[in-house]
Amino acid sequence: MANVLANLSEALAKTVETAGAAVVRVEGRRRLPASGIVWSADGAIVTASHVLRQDEGITIGLANGQSVKASVAGRDPSTDLAVLRAEASGLAPAGRSDQLQVGHLVLALGRPGRTVQATLGIVSALGESWRTSAGGQIDRYLQTDVVMYPGFSGGPLVDVAGQVLGLNSSALVQGVSVSIPAATLEKVVETLLAHGRVRRGYLGVSTQTVRLPAAVAQATNQETGLLIVNVEPDSPADKSGLVLGDTITALDGAAVRHHDDLLALLAGDRVGAKVPVQIVRGGQTQTVNVTVGERK
Repeated sequence: MANVLANLSEALAKTVETAGAAVVRVEGRRRLPASGIVWSADGAIVTASHVLRQDEGITIGLANGQSVKASVAGRDPSTDLAVLRAEASGLAPAGRSDQLQVGHLVLALGRPGRTVQATLGIVSALGESWRTSAGGQIDRYLQTDVVMYPGFSGGPLVDVAGQVLGLNSSALVQGVSVSIPAATLEKVVETLLAHGRVRRGYLGVSTQTVRLPAAVAQATNQETGLLIVNVEPDSPADKSGLVLGDTITALDGAAVRHHDDLLALLAGDRVGAKVPVQIVRGGQTQTVNVTVGERK
C-alpha cells in the first residue's frame, strides 16, 4: 500500500512539473495576480477575463522566472475568457484533452506567485452545454471538488497526464468550482485571436419571465414569455418601437419562453439582420421587425 501511495505521489508531482511549464502568472489587476495558460509558442496566453482590469501594461511571469509585458488581444466576458499577447516566443504550449468522466482525478494549477501551485480533486459532475448569466455558451458543464485558491482563476484544470481539460474560473458560478472545458476554449480563443471579440446580438431590453394569458398561451402553444421591463434609449428595441409592457413570445419564428431562449437566438450571425419579433401588446399578438445590434 505504501508503494502504491508513493508511486501515485511521485506521478502527481511529475504531472505538476510537466504541466506547470505552461502555467504563467498574470498581473493585470492590483494586489493579487492571477494565472494563465500558454496557448501557443508565439506568446498567446489564455486567462480569465475577470482578472484583467486593464488592456495594456500587463505583466506575465513565465515558468522560468522571466517577466515579460503583454497586452489584451481580445476578450469575451460572457464566457470569462481573454487572450493576451506576451512579448515572448519559444514558449511551451499546453496539450489539451476532452476525455474525462465523473470520478477522474484532476489537478487545478495556478501561478499567482513565482512558483506553480496545485490542488487535487475529482470530477464531481458533468452535464450538457449551458449558458452563463452574461449569455456565453459553454459546451459542457464541468464541476470539480478542487479548492480554488486565490489567484487560481485563469489557470488550467489538468488530468493525470498533464493535459488541459479546462480553464478554472471563480466568476461564472458562485460557490462551485467550475471549469470552462477545452472545447469552449478552442472555439473562443481562436475567434478572439482572429477577430478580437466574439460577436453577440443585442436588443437593448431588460426582461422577466411571465405567464401568458390563457388565450395567447393556447394560440402560441407556450405558457410563458418575456415581459419587457426596461428599454434602453436609442437601442435596437427602442428604434423598432418595442415598449415597456410588451411581452416577447418569439424571435425569427423561434419560441422565446425564458431569458436563455432569447440569448441563444441572439447569436453573432444575426447581428445587423432585421428579424421579426412576436410580442403580446394589449392582449393581442403582433409582430415588430427589429434590426439586431451588436453587444459591446
